[in-house]
Formats: sequence, structure tokens, C-alpha cells
Amino acid sequence: MTDTLTNAEVQDRLWKAVEDHHTGMLGLTHDSHHFQPMTAFVEKDTGVLWFFTRKDTDLAQAVEGGTTDAAFIFVDKKLQACIDGRISLSHDQARIDRYWNAHVAAWYPDGKDDPMLTLLRLDVTEAAVWISEGGLLKYAFEVAKANLGKSTPDVGERRDLNFQ
Repeated sequence: MTDTLTNAEVQDRLWKAVEDHHTGMLGLTHDSHHFQPMTAFVEKDTGVLWFFTRKDTDLAQAVEGGTTDAAFIFVDKKLQACIDGRISLSHDQARIDRYWNAHVAAWYPDGKDDPMLTLLRLDVTEAAVWISEGGLLKYAFEVAKANLGKSTPDVGERRDLNFQ
């Protein structure tokens, strides 16, 4: 079970899960705009998530000219997380070259030189991570056991991580 994991191990699982699945919902925490699906590229050594975007998106325009608070919501079968940080625009050519792939290219008709291409940089400050082991059968067993025993199901662990 996850109660024997250190914070470093939970952090490693978080980065691995995001690296493997990439997709989550990104949004500004002080803004009334809806969160939007985005593909994250992880730099675990620096605690930074990178996102390709177009300069004319509402998210890029809201961030233009500074940094602000944002969150990336990530969900897969065994790990869920709310990853908070400070987001800014960064037209970092080295990152564009590093993370460029066919999926990204589909959104930019002029390739890496597309004038609308830019990046969002999320400097992660903290994350709430939920790890659930065992899958659907374990979940069903825990729910049945909780209902019979008038307790709550043991479906995993929540861990708060600080990246500062």
C-alpha cells in the first residue's frame, strides 16, 4: 500500500504518470475561464511543466505580461493530482526543439517557425496527489467492507508535496 512511500517516491510516481500520459486540464486559479485540456512535458529535475499553445488563446492572453497562479489537474487509473504553480509565457526555442513531435506539429501549420507558437511554463510549487492501488476489484471490495462495517473505504492515500 502507499503508506510506506516517501514523499520523494510519491513525487517520482507523479512525474512518471504525467510523462506517460501527458494530458490534463490547465487553468488559472484566479480566473473565471474554464480549465482546458493541455499536453504537459515534464522536467522533473527543475519541477517545471511545459505546454505548447498559440499566442491567440485566451489562456496565453491572460498570462501575457507576467506570471500568475495556475493549476494542472491530472487523472489516470492509479494517480490523481492537482499540481499548483506559477505560470508564464516563454518562447524557449530549446524546449520547442526538445518536445516537438507530430502531435504538436499538427496544430502549427508553419512548423516550429509558426508566428502563433509559444509555450506556457508552469513552475510547480506544490501538489496534492492521490494514489489508489488495486484497481476496480479492490475498490469494490473496500466499498462493500465499509458498508458492512460502517466505516469508510481504504482506496489509497493522499499526499501533499511542496516543491519550493
